[in-house]
Amino acid sequence: MKKPILIIAEAGVNHNGDLALAKQLIDVAADAGADLVKFQTFSADRLVTREAKKADYQSEATGNVETQHQMLSRLELTASMHHELIAYCATRNIEFFSTGFDIESVDFLMGLGIKHFKIPSGEITNLPYLRHIGQFSKSVIISTGMATLGDIEAAIDVIEQAGTRRSLITVLHCTTEYPTPMDEVNLSAMQSIRAAFGVATGYSDHTAGIEVSIAAAALGATVIEKHFTLDKNLPGPDHKASLKPDELKAMVNAIRNIEISLGDGIKRLTPSEALNKPVARKSLVAGKAIKAGEVFSVENITTKRPGIGISPMNWDTVIGSKAVRDFMADELIEL
Repeated sequence: MKKPILIIAEAGVNHNGDLALAKQLIDVAADAGADLVKFQTFSADRLVTREAKKADYQSEATGNVETQHQMLSRLELTASMHHELIAYCATRNIEFFSTGFDIESVDFLMGLGIKHFKIPSGEITNLPYLRHIGQFSKSVIISTGMATLGDIEAAIDVIEQAGTRRSLITVLHCTTEYPTPMDEVNLSAMQSIRAAFGVATGYSDHTAGIEVSIAAAALGATVIEKHFTLDKNLPGPDHKASLKPDELKAMVNAIRNIEISLGDGIKRLTPSEALNKPVARKSLVAGKAIKAGEVFSVENITTKRPGIGISPMNWDTVIGSKAVRDFMADELIEL
């Protein structure tokens, strides 16, 4: 039986460094029916230089008065906050997940017992980081924003050579822009990645709505990741490109409906169709009164509903045979 799509509700840094806000995000993800709620584990000191500039979308959301280092410093989660969030996730029956942005953060998460490693788009060309994750032989989910097929191939090779089987690797198509313009989504690339490398694929969605995630589910995504927030107007770099709680719930419901609707690919009569079939299909009926022994012809038989008699597909067999009895107009033909 096909495994359900893994839906990752990406809280990211939308907690704004506030533990209470982070717990509210967990509540939203759990209530929406997501499988995992994902945060980000990093140290600003290990992640960026002190003078690194913010991305344009970050500057638009938070202004230009601070560096990327200053912004990220306010968004770090402490070790104790991680432990508390994991415990809270357990009470809400949703799995805690986080992206480690550096080797020390990866080791910290490993110590917390996470089931998967998430490689963010910015680290797909970080060889020592990739090699370090690969040695653990755990499930690895790779985002591929800004990447070419060559970048993806090189990253997979490093992870495999470090000790992780390809069957444990899932590659997420992704576009690194918040929100992603529709003409830059290129969702078909998800299928190209699957065909090129023989890996499970999914989609990390940075578009403004939910339709692309739903389309990805229909195209065979095994993982869907989507940012969400409590309020798009909260301060912070990612809120405006995130889903509101009701949107997240609608996305999860739509994906689950898509999973059900895809079925097994075998064209067959469904139980509900079996009830409608006699009503919608036709049978061979007398087009006018027919006497016993009279030859059936195009002049005296026709096709009408209901479809409980001889199928019109037997037309050629019936034409030319003789009536076994008298038939009134509209009566089902019998042989």
